[in-house]
Amino acid sequence: MARRKILAICQSGGEFVTHSDGSMSYSGGEAHAIDIDHEMTLHDLKSEISVMFNCDADSFSIKYFLPNNKRTLITVSNDKDLKRMVDFHADSDTTDVYVLKKVENRIIRSVVADSGTPIDATTAIEATHEDAKRQRLCANWDGVITGVGQKFDSPRAFRDALHKYAIANSFMYRFIKNDGCRVTAECAAENCPWRVHASRSSGKQELTIKKMNDTHTCGKEMSKESHRLASQRWVASVIKDKLRDTPNYKPRDIADDLQREYGLSLNYAQAWRGKFVAKKELHNSHEEACNQLPWFCERIIETNPGSVATLLTSDDSNFRLFIAFHACLSGFEHGCRPLIFLDGISMKANKQWKLLAATAVDGVNDIFPVAFSVVEKETSENWRWFLEQLKSALTVSRNLTFVSNGQNGLEEEIPLVFEDSYHGYSVHHLIEDFKKELDDSWTQEIKDATVNHLKQAVYACKADVFDECIESIKIESKELAEWVLDTKPERWSDAFFKGLRYGCCYSSAVETFNGWVSARHELSVVQMVDMIRCKMMEMMYTRRESSSTWTETLTPSMNQRVQDEMIKARNFNVVCLTGNVFEVRDDLINVVNIENWECTCRRWQVTGLPCMHALAVVVHNDLRMYDYCCKYFTTEYYRLTYSLSINPIPDVGRPTCTDPSHSTITCPRTRRLAGRPKEKPADPRIAIKRAVRCSRCKGFGHNKQTCKALV
Repeated sequence: MARRKILAICQSGGEFVTHSDGSMSYSGGEAHAIDIDHEMTLHDLKSEISVMFNCDADSFSIKYFLPNNKRTLITVSNDKDLKRMVDFHADSDTTDVYVLKKVENRIIRSVVADSGTPIDATTAIEATHEDAKRQRLCANWDGVITGVGQKFDSPRAFRDALHKYAIANSFMYRFIKNDGCRVTAECAAENCPWRVHASRSSGKQELTIKKMNDTHTCGKEMSKESHRLASQRWVASVIKDKLRDTPNYKPRDIADDLQREYGLSLNYAQAWRGKFVAKKELHNSHEEACNQLPWFCERIIETNPGSVATLLTSDDSNFRLFIAFHACLSGFEHGCRPLIFLDGISMKANKQWKLLAATAVDGVNDIFPVAFSVVEKETSENWRWFLEQLKSALTVSRNLTFVSNGQNGLEEEIPLVFEDSYHGYSVHHLIEDFKKELDDSWTQEIKDATVNHLKQAVYACKADVFDECIESIKIESKELAEWVLDTKPERWSDAFFKGLRYGCCYSSAVETFNGWVSARHELSVVQMVDMIRCKMMEMMYTRRESSSTWTETLTPSMNQRVQDEMIKARNFNVVCLTGNVFEVRDDLINVVNIENWECTCRRWQVTGLPCMHALAVVVHNDLRMYDYCCKYFTTEYYRLTYSLSINPIPDVGRPTCTDPSHSTITCPRTRRLAGRPKEKPADPRIAIKRAVRCSRCKGFGHNKQTCKALV
């Protein structure tokens, strides 16, 4: 299907205006229109823009906003970025593109030491540009204090306004009086007459400015102590929005940004404490996050039609959240094997949340998330609820094969919900449990060999091969061999398992989700789920674009497997027994039924790809080998898996903090972990220990009683 063109409104010469909510708009300049599509290159776009605005193509950069996000500008730096921009605006007729001139600054990287002393100064050739930017950021603060008669809701509101006013006007101040009824401050510079006094009127809570001398004789230049204005609470209020979008925002970067944008010098500890307060304000809004869950579920269904978002609450402060995006459900049902891996994943360091995940594998055996649920505990009841929601979300009826660790009730719940399904045991958990049974006195070489025997037993397609592996283990330890047989090999060995795993006996779902959430353990449930959605959205787009260049019938990795097997089949002797049955001879004799896709080695039936014996028959009869490969390994089905997209979820209409008494749901309280909590130092960043110094020789690490220096 041909991709339609989008009208790009190219704007240049204006400036961005930042609003109070953090969003930006573009004002002034001139604008031109240009048609762009998925086939246009960045070079072509820049060439047309350079003609429109009569400028050199290397003198400007191209930026744009994501749909429903006017806070962050996205840079177009290569052809892939341009295609991504077109895809993001595929549902729109137009998109705004901003042509910004590049500013050639010679910058020496600034590193702030723990002591607060800059190691290297940041020097920009165009200092006036930085000053102008700083003035724009502080422009709204210059008028927060106007003069006598101005009223404020509380002393704290007045102190906040005074703080911003001092930053905007580049001066330091100190409090003369500061309590709940009155606030008096004066300029910190010696002999400077600037002074302001505000107090409460009788019977009123609000604070009114009674006296103010707005004259400065100090030149209003911040001293090197300007970091005093950057209190923890103020730093937190400034960086909170950016920290929400960038959890790895480093204290060094915070200090650099505040120096550049506000002219305030911070040391590392100041920036770190500001970040600590901001994280606390962001991440401790537990009740607020829970109150947003109903809204969030509605937005998922609204922005991604066909998706399932179910929130279940109970009177005992428990809730369950189930999410399955339409793109994932459709991709699984139309492109993936009927194979689902079930995993319980810890979402927080304090184990408060658990992620129950159902994942499939695509045509190259990569993880494909189908659905997930957020619950308090990984229990049998929660797993059953999750499986019931999953069954309801799936619209295509197939006999499914599940793979899990079998714990927390899964062994009992899966057959109750999915009656005609098969349940296999995760090989990863089997091997880990097996390693715990190994004798500590064994050498590492013996341990590795024994584990290898177990792996061979897992992938053995015939019972006699499985028995040989068990005998090899029995040579080392009869007890260990009995332990293996007691684990129900019919649940994990290809020789006995009745379901179809297509050669996949375990998944990396735990590692995948942990990689997505590890940096955001502190985030609320809504932020956590939306972060997973963003990762899934990016994954869908990246893999869809990657597969668009494939030319083979099979996916690259599966095509390579078949080619490797084809090499092994070259020297086999093929004899036709009947019309569709052939005898293939090498060291052993195997019988292949080409019509039923069967071989006596059972590798074809187990993996879904023709074994070397089947390929020998294919070559002997001059057949097309791709016609005998499972459809789920084809490029066509891979593209079906990623054919749909997960859409963004705008923040418009997000409910703000509500009174807990009006909360629509009751959220669980944070549970205290067992054991004695760690003692935290005064500064939670680092425990500082003063070094011992000798008063005799002035050396460190000892005192005068133990000093051995010759003085």
